Amino acid sequence: MPPENHLMKRICTFFLCLVALIVADAGAYAQTDTIPVKNPADTIPQNASADPALLAIFDAKNPKKYIIADIKVIGNKIFDPAIVISVSGLAVGDEVTIPGGDQFAKAISKLWSQNMFTNINIYITKLEDRSIWIEIDAVERPMLSDFKFKGVKKSEADELKEKVGLYKSRVVTDNMRMTAVENIRKYFVGKGFQGAEVTIQELPDPNAPGKVILNFLIAKGNKVRIDEIHFFGNESVPEYRLKKQLKGTKEKTHITLFPDTSGTPYGSVKRMSWKQFVHEKDYLKPSKAIQYLEPWFRFRFFASAKFDEKKYLEDKEKVLSYYNSLGFRDAVIEKDTQYITKKGNLDIALKVDEGNKYYFGNITWRGNTKYSDSILNVLLGIKKGDVYNIATLEKKLGKQLSPEGGDISSLYMDDGYLFFQVDPVETSVYNDTIDHEIQMREGPQANIKNVGITGNTKTKEYVIRRELRTVPGEKFSRTDLIRSQREIVNLNYFDQEKIGIQPVPNQEDGTVDINYSVVEKSSDQLELSAGWGGGIGLTGTIGVTFNNFSIKNIFNKKAWDPLPAGDGQKLSLRFQSNGRYFRTINFSFTEPWLGGKKRNSFTFSVFNSRFSNAYNPQTGYFDKKYSDSSYLSTTGASIALGKQLKWPDDYFTLVYTLSYIHYKSRNYPIFPGFNSGNSTNVNLKIALARSSVDQPIFPRSGSNFLLSGAFTPPWSYIKGIDETDIFKLVEYHKWRLNMEWFVPLGRATGEDKSRQFVLRVVAKYGFIGRYNNKLPVSPFERFQVGDAGLTNNYGVLGYDIIAHRGYPVYESSDPTINPDKQQASQFFTIFNKYTMELRYPFVTNPSSTIFGLAFFEAANGWYSFKEWNPFRLRRSVGVGVRFFLPMFGLLGFDYGIGLDRITPNGRLKDASRFTFMLGFEPE
Repeated sequence: MPPENHLMKRICTFFLCLVALIVADAGAYAQTDTIPVKNPADTIPQNASADPALLAIFDAKNPKKYIIADIKVIGNKIFDPAIVISVSGLAVGDEVTIPGGDQFAKAISKLWSQNMFTNINIYITKLEDRSIWIEIDAVERPMLSDFKFKGVKKSEADELKEKVGLYKSRVVTDNMRMTAVENIRKYFVGKGFQGAEVTIQELPDPNAPGKVILNFLIAKGNKVRIDEIHFFGNESVPEYRLKKQLKGTKEKTHITLFPDTSGTPYGSVKRMSWKQFVHEKDYLKPSKAIQYLEPWFRFRFFASAKFDEKKYLEDKEKVLSYYNSLGFRDAVIEKDTQYITKKGNLDIALKVDEGNKYYFGNITWRGNTKYSDSILNVLLGIKKGDVYNIATLEKKLGKQLSPEGGDISSLYMDDGYLFFQVDPVETSVYNDTIDHEIQMREGPQANIKNVGITGNTKTKEYVIRRELRTVPGEKFSRTDLIRSQREIVNLNYFDQEKIGIQPVPNQEDGTVDINYSVVEKSSDQLELSAGWGGGIGLTGTIGVTFNNFSIKNIFNKKAWDPLPAGDGQKLSLRFQSNGRYFRTINFSFTEPWLGGKKRNSFTFSVFNSRFSNAYNPQTGYFDKKYSDSSYLSTTGASIALGKQLKWPDDYFTLVYTLSYIHYKSRNYPIFPGFNSGNSTNVNLKIALARSSVDQPIFPRSGSNFLLSGAFTPPWSYIKGIDETDIFKLVEYHKWRLNMEWFVPLGRATGEDKSRQFVLRVVAKYGFIGRYNNKLPVSPFERFQVGDAGLTNNYGVLGYDIIAHRGYPVYESSDPTINPDKQQASQFFTIFNKYTMELRYPFVTNPSSTIFGLAFFEAANGWYSFKEWNPFRLRRSVGVGVRFFLPMFGLLGFDYGIGLDRITPNGRLKDASRFTFMLGFEPE
């Protein structure tokens, strides 16, 4: 190319850049101050001449319009030229104005906004009449071929891959690099590595032109833990109470000693690490340490001392909230700092200004017509002179509605005042006293107009509607709304986390529409289990339970999908066997709303069991040929009618069950006096139950209560005593009392607020007695205590099988007798059992519910009230996990240690037992 053309191109480029700067005043090129514009003729000799025709294009006094004749793209390696041209917005045939136009500036802005290029230039390479030839020089950013982490463990690298936000084949940008580095550093800071440093090594991929490999070189440094936290300026609140509010910011384990019950530290607080505590040579010698441990110290074994900036900011707000709850509403944290000590640990110092302590003054009411001031004052429960706490005031007013109710808003909303509003207003602040006026807007009472239900693709609408407490025409009630939600959850047909309730007020006519939305889930269950039962060995179980069955559509072929469903009935079939020697089959059907108008349940069930001894005395082994020579069989049926009660409240139900059981034995000495013959058990069971749990699978609150009594006719008084066969007609009276509570602990966490510790407390009692003192207590229907709760040959006799984790089945009431060294051959007439479980959910969704637990359990059995001692129990501790799968029901594993099985010279594992369950939670 002649030197003149080089000079001409250089001059044209210069004027084009000048035009771009001029049109920026119009706003179209607002971002171009960051766009690099390169002069392509920098290497052209300075003595080159310019083409006068191209120079004329940039005559500012004479702007002209030109037609783009051709567009060429250079510098691209990955992107197709057509794509670059399309993104620029320029096209052959476009008319541009030079100078004064903004078409080129907009084209550069559009290309730059894609974040795909590191340098963009536009050149005019040729001019003929009114036609110009354009060249777009676009230097692409590299793409990510791979990324690696150096200087960390493999497990850490695997976790980082999910956190850095990098994806292969994406364009590598400066923002991507910065974000990745920040995420890596945040990850290690969260693990306590406050000084973690990250550098990036960018290498071209030799196998993929235009792509790069990013190596993140990580220097974690030393782990920094919080050694001490200091508060200054806290004259009214002890430091240890303030530290207690720091839920996510904890010190390393220290001991704080308090020599008296007032909680006032002895002089300055004596603070030591655990090692210092054990080796203290002053007044805390190891031999005397135990006397100081209880109750004058506070320490934590499992507290994390990592520093988390996000949690620290939240904790500072909690400190202020705690101050506010004590009346210090003006409390502030003036300043705080974190610094590294000489030992490399982190200390935190916070200076607080407590301000004055305030108290409630006069509280007046305005706008209330429904209830008098005196009634509202009693319900509010705040008196003049009480410590000021705005959170308590708002809770009592119901500014933040809670399921428990008991506040002013609940009082009004349970009586139809859907539009009720209440606001506390400070009217006067004098000295340390604050007066309030509670301004209320009661509004009209709202009646329910329409109740809609959506999402029920399988369940019939009437099945849901009959559970609702919100009925069209009745007054709106917040309590009824919460109760309706609970009833829908306890159907167990829907995803409990996705049940929606949406009240839609209609202020024009003073009514409200309530819309319920549900999401169906699988509620049917398939039981496949195996267990080892005493006397019968390995036992397998298969069972199916259809919890949303429709018996009226059983002959409707169109309704079989795969079975007729949607009417809320329950059909269950269960078969258990070990092949040759044991089998049992059960069938039951339940209609929860007999007649369809009231919650009156009807249940019908039949069962048959057979246990064969099949022992060949000649060989000493079990033999199928002998199965008919020694066996015990049981056949029975029952009918139950249940009724929901209105008093004491409508959580109560009363159930009557009439049962008939026939026992047939042939050469089967299951207990003395019953070797061969027939026995009949006819009994009436009356059960009073109350259930208020919030959900059936993983309850977080509520309780279960059951008091039952089963009674046979007193045959010995009606027909007299048959000395030859005292077990022909079984007679007894049997009592059961079960109490179970679920208590949520701490605050719920997680995005759906489902992660929360739950304490389960259970107490159970059972007793079977006789009518006639001349007869022994019935050997039927007794209590078997111990093991995993799986049935065995004694289950054929109707025994209540009470699980006791960590122990085998036992027959002695003396906890000092090791049950491992005896074979249970008789069972209890009285039992007590107490259980405490601390549960925590890992997964709560429709496809599965998984939670872990730690338990303490104590139980025992007795044969008479003379020896009954409810505090002389066998104790056990352990851990377990539960999986609830919609198709298979409950799957559980427990590892229990029998504390009373531990011998002085024995091993711990000899006193432990691993138990497995499937399909049900054992008693």
